[in-house]
Amino acid sequence: MFTKEDVDYIRKLASELKEIAQNPIHAENIIRWKNHNSLKGDKPMVFVHPDGAWRELLPYDSLVCADGYLKGIEYQLRQKLIRAEYVRDDVPIIGEIIVRKHISNTMWGIHPKFNYSAQNNGAGCYSPIIETVSDWEKLLFPVIGYDEVSTMKMFEDVSECFGDILPVRLVGITNFSFHLMHWYCDYRGLDAMLSDLYDEPDTVHSVMRFFTDGIKHMLKQYEDLGLVSGNADDTFHYTGGIGYTDELPSETNKLSDVWASAEAQEFSCVSPEMHEEFVLQYEREIMEHFGLNGYGCCDDLSRNLPNVLKMKNLRRVAVCPWADIAEFTPVLKKNYIMTWKPQPAHLAYDKLNEDEIFAELSDGIRKADGGILELILRDTHTCRNEPERFNRWIEIARKAIG
Repeated sequence: MFTKEDVDYIRKLASELKEIAQNPIHAENIIRWKNHNSLKGDKPMVFVHPDGAWRELLPYDSLVCADGYLKGIEYQLRQKLIRAEYVRDDVPIIGEIIVRKHISNTMWGIHPKFNYSAQNNGAGCYSPIIETVSDWEKLLFPVIGYDEVSTMKMFEDVSECFGDILPVRLVGITNFSFHLMHWYCDYRGLDAMLSDLYDEPDTVHSVMRFFTDGIKHMLKQYEDLGLVSGNADDTFHYTGGIGYTDELPSETNKLSDVWASAEAQEFSCVSPEMHEEFVLQYEREIMEHFGLNGYGCCDDLSRNLPNVLKMKNLRRVAVCPWADIAEFTPVLKKNYIMTWKPQPAHLAYDKLNEDEIFAELSDGIRKADGGILELILRDTHTCRNEPERFNRWIEIARKAIG
């Protein structure tokens, strides 16, 4: 199925990854994450997500494989090799190849209209396609499909070619993150959504009920089709951090055995009362199906904590760059993980200001004393083509922690 050149190249990458993954530091980090996620860690964990900077670390046009599927495996392996060199945080490097089940999802039936920027990597925007209340009726519940035949054929081919070097793992759905208000804004627009809260509150509730029931319908299909996979591993969870824990099984097909997350950052300027009324009560209804949950993103949740903490099985709470950790620590204490996201813009400056980074991290760590903290560097959409900036940030973070 694959060319000899492609297979030989992937085998070379797999051998390099196998050697790196055998470093005992990775097994030690797994234990540290398990303790941390069980609220028993003795110091903050550090996780860096390069996000948009992967365009600089691993440009797609740098991929070598000719075969489209092997390009994906190449990207998967080279990402880990790059992390081992330039992003030496607390994320363990796992020596394996992931083959994902061939799953289709119609989601809401109609794609939002997105306008891409004319500039390379420039910001785009959505054009609202919901103009009247009746337009919402065009959306449909998600329908899930699974091609087991093509999945198993690919799994067998990949295992035959590379399974003697690295274990090949078949994986279904591992990312369970829910964005009800994001979807509302994709179709309706942010300005219109804010107006609807006052002018059309019944419509907002109706749409939130539709999204909530639609997601529950989707999740039932996941379980019925055997598509749920364990994510108590190095899977990144939307709120922040990775999933290693002994509180959930590593292999499962049950929603109650996996991590999930939700957020409503579009409500950053909305009152806690309206946050509860229009979105949080619906999110809690979805999240009650899962074993462990995280909540929040880039919105300051300090005023919303009383209602957020009503969420079942909540373990992580996001602390965005413009939130004051001092307002979270006395509330969350050691009962929840504070997923702190320090300012990522430092990596985009002309020159890396190490003193500013150290001051910010030291101040945040001091304010978090008495709580469970993780440092999550996200939204790093450029490192100015200087990948060593990531390791330098990590070194500064560890100095601040120490």
